[in-house]
Amino acid sequence: RRIQVCRDVSCHMRGAQALLAQLRQAAANANVTAPGIEVEEVSCLGRCDSAPAVALDDHPLAGPVERILALARSSDPVPPLAAPPVRRWPTDPHADGAAHYSIAREIAARGDAGREAVLAALRDSGLRGMGGAGFPTGNKWAFTRQAPGEIKYVVCNADESEPGTYKDRAILAELPHLVIEGMILGGFVIGAERGILYLRHEYAPERAAIEGALERARAAGVLGRAVFGGGRPYDIEVFVSPGGYIMGEETALFEALEDRRGEPRNKPPFPTTHGLFGKPTLINNVETFAAVPAILCRGAAWWAAQGVGGCKGLKFISVSGDVARPGVYCVPMGTPVRELLALCGGVGGGVAAGKPLLAFAPGGASSRFLPADKLDVALDFAALQQAGSMLGSGAVIFVAEGRDLVELAANEVRFFRNESCGKCVPCRLGTEKAVALVDEALAGRPRAGLVPLLRDLGKTLGRTSICGLGQVALEPLLSVLDNFPEAARQRLGDLGARGNGGRP
Repeated sequence: RRIQVCRDVSCHMRGAQALLAQLRQAAANANVTAPGIEVEEVSCLGRCDSAPAVALDDHPLAGPVERILALARSSDPVPPLAAPPVRRWPTDPHADGAAHYSIAREIAARGDAGREAVLAALRDSGLRGMGGAGFPTGNKWAFTRQAPGEIKYVVCNADESEPGTYKDRAILAELPHLVIEGMILGGFVIGAERGILYLRHEYAPERAAIEGALERARAAGVLGRAVFGGGRPYDIEVFVSPGGYIMGEETALFEALEDRRGEPRNKPPFPTTHGLFGKPTLINNVETFAAVPAILCRGAAWWAAQGVGGCKGLKFISVSGDVARPGVYCVPMGTPVRELLALCGGVGGGVAAGKPLLAFAPGGASSRFLPADKLDVALDFAALQQAGSMLGSGAVIFVAEGRDLVELAANEVRFFRNESCGKCVPCRLGTEKAVALVDEALAGRPRAGLVPLLRDLGKTLGRTSICGLGQVALEPLLSVLDNFPEAARQRLGDLGARGNGGRP
């Protein structure tokens, strides 16, 4: 049996390496009498709120070393995680008593007028894609509807695999009916007969939740052979990702669905005209689809008014790192990061108890670290870009004083190095080179001109990599050079000297 311990940034901050060492020692002793237990470190398990995350044979579990080992020695099935507490999410219109799928039924009964009403509401609401790109949702749905072709698809990207990011997991577990209803509405608007929910393979408990909800939707008659009026069929299936961060990139996801190696495609053309199997495809992430029923039920003006500081809508945020209460929070778009930190109980979780904040990454492992004096920046696409980072996947990682930021950034660069699909040379070789250079420096052997070389390497990856992985792979590290120069100087050497003409 395999005990898996996450090694990535949020779990690393919460003692993953110490837990890994304890489990390896305990397993070595156990294997004397009961051989067959392996302990391995793995990439993100999507459980950053319970860091350090552990799984047994791909089933997530919690508990001290003794319990984990006892379960590994047993032949019994891994017990399921406790069900999440029932929470009243502000994006759930059914919490007010409306029947599930009543919105989809009402819209479908209106025919083309219903389709136009959906597009108008999405445009007026200001809803943007919540997977990281932030593209206007109404425009994407309209472009896909207008694309020529009889066969079209709806795809929900539920493969959030970036360290620190797990908000979609909470939505799938607690609000699966909203995701399904959003996909039903998407299929109705564009004229699709098939929807696919593409799920990351670590989300076995959430798969059970979504498949149970799909069965209830079929029983209610909103999925199956005769929906949307006129006897038009529409159904949704769950496809489990083969695994890997790159599989969450939308075109690599299509490649996997088409039974090919998961590598990104060049764009254009874009999925709205040439997506799955070359057909027009509406692809959004879990959070985006789940927002659509609320907008249609309560109105575009209601959604827009939920934001603060001139922003529109609500935002689910995954919080991890040095906080007292990591978890998923739904806040108004435009909420200052300082207020989010207060909701999480402030800095004081884990080994960082009582220490002040040093830095935070507002958009997951791919976003740039910002210093504590920028805590008043708004959780908003434009505001965070102006501050020098990004909202990204909506995953805030808080870092307390006393942490080695260079080491944390190196952990993130190693993740991207490991997860590169290898298709393009800049990403495949550039990430490998960056990790080798930084690891040398962290071992006490920084080469002359290292920092300018890393900057040049980062520019090259940003300009020449095919997809977002290579384009952002070095950004966490470069942000430490820019925003925390003294910390970088202590670990990497002179920030200005080039040496050897800047050549490796």
